[in-house]
Amino acid sequence: MANKLEDIKIAPDSIVHHPKSGTYEPDDWQSETTSIATDLYKGFMENGRRYQTLRSSEYFSPADEQQFETYEVGHFAALLMNSERANPLYCAPVQNPRHVLDIGTGQGAWAIDIADMFPNAVVRGVDLFPPPNTWIPPNCLFEVDDVLQRWTWREKFDLIHLRHGIGAFTPDEWEYLYKQCYDNLEPGGWFEQIEMDIRCECDDGSIPPESVLLTWGPRFFAAGKKLGKPLDITKTMRSFIETAGFVDIHEETKKWPIGPWPRDKSLKAADLVNIQHWLDGMEGYSMYLLTKYGDPTPWSKDEVLVYVAQMRKALKNPRMHAYQRAKRIWAKKPLSDGFTCEGRP
Repeated sequence: MANKLEDIKIAPDSIVHHPKSGTYEPDDWQSETTSIATDLYKGFMENGRRYQTLRSSEYFSPADEQQFETYEVGHFAALLMNSERANPLYCAPVQNPRHVLDIGTGQGAWAIDIADMFPNAVVRGVDLFPPPNTWIPPNCLFEVDDVLQRWTWREKFDLIHLRHGIGAFTPDEWEYLYKQCYDNLEPGGWFEQIEMDIRCECDDGSIPPESVLLTWGPRFFAAGKKLGKPLDITKTMRSFIETAGFVDIHEETKKWPIGPWPRDKSLKAADLVNIQHWLDGMEGYSMYLLTKYGDPTPWSKDEVLVYVAQMRKALKNPRMHAYQRAKRIWAKKPLSDGFTCEGRP
């Protein structure tokens, strides 16, 4: 049974969403909280979208109600695309975790589902902006924090999950984050990450070479390069994970159709949800990047809106059989090692 969130708290190293009564309250932060800063909660507005202000470096994805709805649809798509498994939430062989961390929790759907699945576990969801939930399971905690800072949680985790981290970090920051995850797992604990390739692909030639769909990926790769936070994380995530010291690495890449074009009826629902994720999210995903780092010069808001409208029209064309690739990697921290995490980029 979930409890209503009655307040938002801020700790020295993080901001914590937690219910006041009937909840699990770890001793490590119980006496260290104060009221959340109003300006941090408000973020800043630009081109009609709200963005986080916790981290000084840029993060292109908005933190507003519209984007949280996009994250909710994206979560549903990920579940449907993994629905052939008994547990569609993750693939790592973790049976009864005690402590779970969800990095980049967004609106918190994955963390809430895990907390419901394992009522005896403590599940933490961390992100740069407070999630919008008003009801959560009593064993689920949402914290606003920058994971590039030193982690101060006392317990080690059995499972650390990360999804949609694309564009959030520089290469050096990615390297540091994976090492943070490694060092804060229990020996034998698991790390799992799933990322989407943002390029629209096609296998049957139904998308003509001049289609606007084929410009989306290259355009954003170029913008991410200018920003200094590459958007091709699906190409590099395995090597980072290996470098951090993880072993028993499993990798799975799936094609996620965008739209209802596949003949396989079992994919219809997932495909419809995935295209809705695109339709709902394209403005939010593109507005900051293209108005700051568009090619050849920064775009205007209206230019972004026109481009997004063109993309939406093309995606809705059932004759164009577009898909994107999704890569999932899960890996284990060995039972003994000599690695330690030193410094941050």
